[in-house]
Amino acid sequence: MSFDDPVIRVNKLSKCYQIYDKPQDRLKQAIMPRLWRLTGKTEQPYYREFWALNNVSFEVRRGETMGVIGRNGSGKSTLLQILCGILTPSSGSVEIAGRVAALLELGSGFNPEFTGRENVFLNASVLGLTDEEIRARFDDIVEFSEVGEFIDQPVKTYSSGMYVRLAFAVIAHVDADVLIIDEALSVGDVFFVQKCMRFLRKFMERGTVLFVSHDSAAVINLCHTALWLSHGEVVSHGEPKAVSEKYLENLARSAIGIDHQPGSRSVQPAATLQQVRRGIPRDMRQDFLNSSSLRNDIQIFAFVEDAHSFGAGGATITGVCLTDRNAQPLNWVVGGEDVCLIISGVAHQGIIGAIAGFHLKDRLGQVLFGDNTFLRYLDTPVRLHGGQCFEARFAFRMPILPAGDYTVGVAFAEGSQAQHVQHHWIHDALAVHSISSSVATGLIGIPMEEIVLEVSACAVSGLPGNDHDNSVSAAGNGEGK
Repeated sequence: MSFDDPVIRVNKLSKCYQIYDKPQDRLKQAIMPRLWRLTGKTEQPYYREFWALNNVSFEVRRGETMGVIGRNGSGKSTLLQILCGILTPSSGSVEIAGRVAALLELGSGFNPEFTGRENVFLNASVLGLTDEEIRARFDDIVEFSEVGEFIDQPVKTYSSGMYVRLAFAVIAHVDADVLIIDEALSVGDVFFVQKCMRFLRKFMERGTVLFVSHDSAAVINLCHTALWLSHGEVVSHGEPKAVSEKYLENLARSAIGIDHQPGSRSVQPAATLQQVRRGIPRDMRQDFLNSSSLRNDIQIFAFVEDAHSFGAGGATITGVCLTDRNAQPLNWVVGGEDVCLIISGVAHQGIIGAIAGFHLKDRLGQVLFGDNTFLRYLDTPVRLHGGQCFEARFAFRMPILPAGDYTVGVAFAEGSQAQHVQHHWIHDALAVHSISSSVATGLIGIPMEEIVLEVSACAVSGLPGNDHDNSVSAAGNGEGK
């Protein structure tokens, strides 16, 4: 097989279920067809057909990641179960080259009466590992899962997060060629989700992934192609951004009960509204928002000293915190307010051209924003001697974050943007939890200087409401001119 050959080939795949209205109809269906054939009568089935999948075809090549999106009941889980061999298709064919590892649902494949250790051996052996291979990787699996001493307890005593962590840890160590994931990463704390995302991104460099999610941002961020299913049929298949935009448009139209009308277009008024005044230093809505339930309350957790990190060791980051402009440490922040991120540490050797930086990531590991000190000291590189301490400060207005979990990654390096040595990189130095938010759309919200919506008479004749002057001022006093 060449690199460009499909690893997954699905051709005209269909799955039909027989739906019975009454339990006795199932018995009738088992008996009556034989009598009809003996008497020569026309068969009358006692069931209704439900096509969970209907004529689905696609290919996924080696190294590609394909996202599968669609509403509940669209056939996504049925498709994955057929690909994993759990279900048998009614028609069509599936070809997969290589070892398949799947995480389809919470703790799938686990026996609740067995201990975590026993389930690791059971699950890994089903996925194709020998006992010798499992023993060699067992300690790494337990470390990845973070279940600790609970590994020898029955998994029925585990929390939902522990279930998923152990199941994912097994998958991460079986050297699979194809990885299938069905919304499994929605469970677990932010640090474990970030660990899983780092594993996924590394796996995507060599393996093939099928990723089912209701999160279109995750599909756009992670996938090379996307497949949109609706009522068991393929609606669209192609570039993730284009497919996701069509899917979201369909959701929006369904929510307001309208269908797309071919040839419809929006009418743009010819009149140009007055230009918005500039120079206002503050979004005046912020005072209102900060006194309402829409205030963006963001909880900042303490610096994680033993967070996963790497580096050459020429310096160590010893502290990370968010403060106000008076350098007072904060454990709560309000989105839109001024803050300062401080990174402190110590050099263990001579450093020429020190660079400190940070970035804020969402739960998928997607970098939302960040910066470093390189350009600020481009003409006067910072030098340190062994034993000297350093402190980097980044002052900015905190973006408004959608509700959810985030982490701050930090790093200290030596050199330039293009060529440098990473002395200490901490993946998740701080955990950040946004509780409530006024973000209307997008990954983050930026405090606006001013937002204006003005209404004026339309200069285009023949438009509704254009027979008389109905100008309304921005203040909304509604008086005629």
